[in-house]
Formats: sequence, C-alpha cells, structure tokens
Amino acid sequence: MVGGGQHDGGLADPPIGNGRAMAVLFAREGAAVAVADIDRASAERTAELIEAGGARAAVIVGDAANEAAVASVFAGASDALGGLDGVVLNVGIGAGFLLQGTTADEWDRVMAVNLRSQFLGCKQALQTMRAGSVVLIGSVAAREVLPFPAYGASKAALESLCRQAAVEGAPLIRFNLVHPGLIDTPLGRRASELSPGRNNVRIPARRQGTAWEVASAALFLLSDESSYITGQILIVDGGLTIGPRG
Repeated sequence: MVGGGQHDGGLADPPIGNGRAMAVLFAREGAAVAVADIDRASAERTAELIEAGGARAAVIVGDAANEAAVASVFAGASDALGGLDGVVLNVGIGAGFLLQGTTADEWDRVMAVNLRSQFLGCKQALQTMRAGSVVLIGSVAAREVLPFPAYGASKAALESLCRQAAVEGAPLIRFNLVHPGLIDTPLGRRASELSPGRNNVRIPARRQGTAWEVASAALFLLSDESSYITGQILIVDGGLTIGPRG
C-alpha cells in the first residue's frame, strides 16, 4: 500500500483519508498489508489500526518519487509479507493555482510526485510480482477543468500509463485505475479551503464521497472478482462527471 499513511493538514477532527481507509479495509478482508509512506509516524498509525483489528502490518518508509527508494520499498514489502499479490499506488499532491499562478518548479514537483511515482511503482510491480493486481489512484481532475492544472494533467497521464502497464503485465498482472471524485478527506478539505467553490459543486448523488467508498472500489479491483478486468478506469464520483448536476 504505497501512500498508506495520512496527512491531516492541521485539521482538529480529520476524516479518514483514502490511503489509510484502503489499508484498513484490505486488512479487514484478510490481507497482510505493508504500509509504505514517506512519513513513518503516519504509516505507523495506519499499521496500529490494522493490528488492532487482528491483521498483520509492516511499515516501510520511502519517497515514492525516488527510484532507489521505490525499489527498496517493494523489496522490503515483499520480504516482510513473503511476496506481493496486490499493490495500490496512492500518491498525490497539488501545487499552483491556475496556469498563471503555477510556477515551473511547482509543475515539476507535482509531476514528480503524482506521475513519476506511479510510473516507478508500475515498473517495480512488473519486476517484483509474479501475478496479481495493481491499482493506481487518480482523480476526476483528469477529466474536469479545475483550477489546479498541474494536478489535473498529472492525473490525466495516469490513464495512458495504466493502459501501457496493463499490456505489459498481461496476462498475469492486472493494472487498473480508480478516479475518485470529490471525496471528504483531509486533502479534499484542504482543496476546499484553497478553492471554496469546491463545496458548492452540484453532484447527482447530492453529497461528497467517503474514503471508505474509494477503498471499496480499490478492493474490488484487487480481488479475484475483477479477474477479467485490466487496463480500465473506474470512476467513483457520485455521477459528478456525467451530470446533470441538478
């Protein structure tokens, strides 16, 4: 579980984030989980929640945008768990506001974390796994015009990356992509602070989603119940991208 920690953004009572929800849900369903994150304390908190539920967890620390670190994360997770049959790549940051308010350094930093890390994760999965499923976590920002262009562009590129990985991994390793919509997470609340209109978006489901709903979608794509699905995009957005938004 790459990105299995959580950054609360200074919130006094933060909701659970996507990465932590996925790690906990996978453990509840019987998986041993390696929680990888750049923040050791955050990863350890997720591991504590897993172990409190009676499942096994390992904590791996590394920078998902650094090639050597990613190789170390995969090797450490494989050693700790006795091999890998499922991987989730849940990494993402935002920086810049509109094209005119985004610097080249901010653009490069977002691409390194949001896209380079997923490329490195897919590459390591192909090298490390004998069979199984990989789930990339993107965003409906890939298909919507939002005021965070670097973030949107990085998530749009994941669609091409997912298809490429699925072809190279077939038939033994499946790769799929989840695009969450407006989800009530610490990152989501931070985005709403930067762009207050986010909370006024009219969603057909009449609400924002939860991290548990994103986790359930990822669980399906990791499981054998999705054994004939690869190279596909599952949008979890309450109908946001299809409208009408009345």
